[in-house]
Order: sequence, then structure tokens, then C-alpha cells
Amino acid sequence: MAISEGGLLTDEIRCKVWPKLLSVNTDDLPPLPVGKELREDNKDYQQVLLDVRRSLRRFPPGMPDDQREGLQEELIDIILHVLKRNPQLHYYQGYHDIVVTFLLVVGGRLATALVEKLSTHHLRDFMDPTMDNTKHILNYLMPIIDRVNPEVHDFMQSAEVGTIFALSWLITWFGHVLSDFRHVVRLYDFFLACHPLMPIYFAAVIVLHREQEVLDCECDMASVHHLLSQIPQDLPYESLISKAGDLFVQFPPSELTKEAAQAAQAERTAASTFKDFELASVQQRPDTVLRQRFRERLRGKERLRGEERTKSILTKPRTNRFVKLAVMGLTVALGAAALAVVKSALEWAPKFELQIFP
Repeated sequence: MAISEGGLLTDEIRCKVWPKLLSVNTDDLPPLPVGKELREDNKDYQQVLLDVRRSLRRFPPGMPDDQREGLQEELIDIILHVLKRNPQLHYYQGYHDIVVTFLLVVGGRLATALVEKLSTHHLRDFMDPTMDNTKHILNYLMPIIDRVNPEVHDFMQSAEVGTIFALSWLITWFGHVLSDFRHVVRLYDFFLACHPLMPIYFAAVIVLHREQEVLDCECDMASVHHLLSQIPQDLPYESLISKAGDLFVQFPPSELTKEAAQAAQAERTAASTFKDFELASVQQRPDTVLRQRFRERLRGKERLRGEERTKSILTKPRTNRFVKLAVMGLTVALGAAALAVVKSALEWAPKFELQIFP
């Protein structure tokens, strides 16, 4: 459901499904974090406080001030609680954009458990002491674009635009750049059910969707960066989600590692440990569904082409018998044609030996 059209549809369903996707036991939730003891002598408190105070637009318009302020205090406590319990994690600006989404959908107590699991898996690379692994993950963007549309890839390379325009998309799961909360939670349905690198595939399909805008732009870094950093709010989200899933099946990360990575860094990324997380999870394997959906789409296209060929044959004027004989004789004279049949199969499993640029 999470990766299919429409996603999980309601927050009521999300409250039941998101914990299952993250393998969180809702019968054994931790108590709500207490603010005072969390905030005393906490090195991240001031930065978290500043970021949360600036997050007014992430709350529903028209929400009473006292309710919003209460949620903001709860948001601060959830973030500090997760950081205190996991000292290996480091706060980054944009993390609060993800946490507030969980808070608004599932409430404080469940959000605390879900965010902690997410932070130690899907988001772990963003919470390293440096941004090195985050930049490495961004390096997958251009190879994906190159596989689908070399013209757009070459244009962006000529403009030397890089991938920083997609940084906020990636580290907030698009929560910071999309104004409609419905679109944000729809994407979260999709990302929670998929591999940690799926947000970079979705970033790629956004760029590819804007192909003509990109190619019509001045070929310089400032112009292209300005265009791409202003994400449209009227994107066809369902078709883009479907396209991202198809691209993941066609070009899995394991095929892109030589272009996007270096072996020495592979074990340090969350994507490289996703198999362990998946084995511990009770979720349906999304890769199987994505592959099945992709094959069904291909079979549908093949059936269409077969029907068109049949129609063409049935409506085609009958060829002169002597012309047929002449063609047959010429074919024999020239020798029999050789036909080569190449079999291909999309095989993928979520265990990737990812490699990272230094």
C-alpha cells in the first residue's frame, strides 16, 4: 500500500503501518521524554531551539498559538531525547523537519520511537560528525540522470551545477521544501517502505521531469542552481513515485557504485546495513513489489505492441505473389539471416556493497 498509488491515504492508517514498516513494537513504547532534564547542559539544545522556533510553516495553518507552541516544545524534547539515547548521532539542521512530520501524524510518544529507529537506520548517514557521507549519497544523483537522459546530465555537467541544490530535499525527505503536508506524508509512506537511497532516486525523477526547463536555462551554475533549487509545488507526485520505483529496479545502487562511490567507504553508510534492518523488520519486501509492478508494466506495453502488429497484419494489403517469390529467392541467394536473442533479467536484493567517493 505504501508504495502503490495513493499511499496509506489517512493518518489513522499511518499510525498502524509506519511502526510496522520500521519494525517498532507499539506495545512497548518508551515514556514521553521530560524536558527539563533533557535540556540541561545539552550541547544541541540552543541550535534545536532556534530551528524549531523557525519552523512555524510546518504546522497546519490556523492552528491556535498555544497548541502550536505546545507541539514545538514536544518537538524539542523528542529530538533531544533521541540524541541523548544515541550519542553516536549528531544533530543537523533539517532533522527537525522530519521529526515534526512524525509528531503531527502519530503523536509524541509513538513519534519518539519511530524517529529513533529511523535515525539509526535511514537517516544515520546524515547524522555523522561530518557531511562526508551525505555528500557521497548525493553523488548517486548524476549517474541516475545520466542513465535516463544523457543530454540533461551533460548540460548540468557543463553548467557545473553540482548536486547541492538537492541537499535539503535529501536530508529532510522533502519536508522542508514542500508546502502541502499531504504531499510530504505521501512521500514518507513511500520512503519508509523502501531502501534508504530511494529519496535520491525521487530527486532524480524531479530533475528529469523538468528536462525542458533545465535545457532552456542558461548553461551556467548560478542559473541552473536557482532553477532546480526552486522545487515546483504542483508536481505529479504519483507518477513521479512510480517512476522512481521503476528506476530503482532498472538501475539499482549496486550498478551505480563505480560512478558514485569508492569501496573503502561502503561499510560506513546506512544503505550498506539495510539488509540487517530488513531482516529484522516485519514489512513486506518493497523491492519485490517494485519489480513485479515494473514487469507488469512491461508486459502491458508488449501486449499493446502485439495487438498493433496483429492489426497491422490484418489490415495490410495483400502483397503480389511474384514479389513474394522474388524476395524469397533473393533471401536464399544471400544466405539465411542470423538472429541473436539476448535474455535479460532484473535481479536485485537490498544488500548492496556501496562504494563512496573520498
